[in-house]
Amino acid sequence: MPTEFRPPQNVLRTAHLERRDTKAYNPVLAAKPAVSQNRSSTGLAGIFAEGFFCECTDMKNSQLKRRTFLQTMGSAAATTASSQAAEDKQARASDHPIRVGLIGCGGRGSYLADQTAGLKAEGERVEIAAVCDIYQPRLERAAARFGATPYKDSNDLLASPNLDAVIVATADRWHVPHSLAAVRSGKDVYCEKPLSHWKQFDQLKELVREVKQRKAVFQVGAQWVSNPMWSQAGERIRAGALGKITHAQTGYFRHGDGGERGMPIDDPAARPGPNLDWDAFQGDAPKQPFDVSRFFQWRMYLDYSGGPSTDLYPHPMTRLFKALGVGLPKKVVAVGGHYFYDGGRDVPDTFDLLIEYPNGLTVAVLGTITNDTGLDTVIRGTEGTLRFTGDSQLVLTPQPGSKQGGRAFGRDTTVQDHLRDYFQCIRSRQEPRGNIQLGYAVQVPLIMGMLSWHENKVAFFDESKQEIRLA
Repeated sequence: MPTEFRPPQNVLRTAHLERRDTKAYNPVLAAKPAVSQNRSSTGLAGIFAEGFFCECTDMKNSQLKRRTFLQTMGSAAATTASSQAAEDKQARASDHPIRVGLIGCGGRGSYLADQTAGLKAEGERVEIAAVCDIYQPRLERAAARFGATPYKDSNDLLASPNLDAVIVATADRWHVPHSLAAVRSGKDVYCEKPLSHWKQFDQLKELVREVKQRKAVFQVGAQWVSNPMWSQAGERIRAGALGKITHAQTGYFRHGDGGERGMPIDDPAARPGPNLDWDAFQGDAPKQPFDVSRFFQWRMYLDYSGGPSTDLYPHPMTRLFKALGVGLPKKVVAVGGHYFYDGGRDVPDTFDLLIEYPNGLTVAVLGTITNDTGLDTVIRGTEGTLRFTGDSQLVLTPQPGSKQGGRAFGRDTTVQDHLRDYFQCIRSRQEPRGNIQLGYAVQVPLIMGMLSWHENKVAFFDESKQEIRLA
């Protein structure tokens, strides 16, 4: 298991910096809850339960009662404050345009900001008001492009009382730290997938608890799930159209390593200094000497990414899991490797994982970037089969003797659809389509799969302890 992550000081300063906003500051929201390292919970319900878990064994009854009382009162106060904060956010969002801060101004971040600007041009009341990056040339370009206030330190951006929400589009290692700091500063979050780095399970759980406790709107950037037919498929499944679901499959197939080695190197002569903060980039990763490829093409390296498996697989997995309504897995095993593409990469170009769930369901997620011949997304039950076709249809084929059948129609969806859902939920305070609970259900088996592959072992999930064990 990875060791506990302690964010660098510039992340830890967030709670202090948010005190600058005297108008919006709430001492309950600003304080980081003290959570016992020994928690006991049950599945997703445990992670999303109100309040926190404590170890209360070997204590006198009076101590137990006192702690229980204090916990209950503290949790109630935090819940009340969070509810009030959510109401305040809704009121502010209805009064003025949603002001967004962009953290990470690389290719993906700039694209998301462009799409947000496109929504504004279509009449959506939203604007990119601030941008942040640790590489000065990208920061300056983004600030000029969107007419936004530039920040080199994300904590300074998050301390701004003029922002309502953020888009996090940094390297994988920083998705959780930036999202966690944003939520604690009272901001709603759109976080690019994957939800976390594959060695950050403990930090991921902390983020999930904070989002739930503070009632933040949180959208994971896996936009395929915004196609409404996946919700329709879930309704059919819950109505019993497929009988008992026993097997499902999905995958991602591509020809080419453009998503890793194809990441552009802005300046081959770039070096650490005032314009490039290498130490900040590394975060909690193993410390390495500066390398221009590691900085600009970070998706090639396990220190910062899982490669195509964690970058691409969240797309098909999120929509499939939306339909299945799965919880957390029982067991995951993964195989693969970098069989063809090299160029210094250590992330796999081929990666297959099998996920077993406690309720008697196996999900196969397969893929490679060495060939683009695809694999249908299929859900198999005892009464029928649900198959996704490339023309935005889900076709239900009954098993012999079953009377079930029919089709579900969706539509092609875009990143703008996903962003629009995020902004609308900021105003309504409803759960977005790619919410944190769904993101957690996707990220846990991905983490287990990466650990299984990396250590050449089987990954087991202990639901009672919310822990991953390798054997």
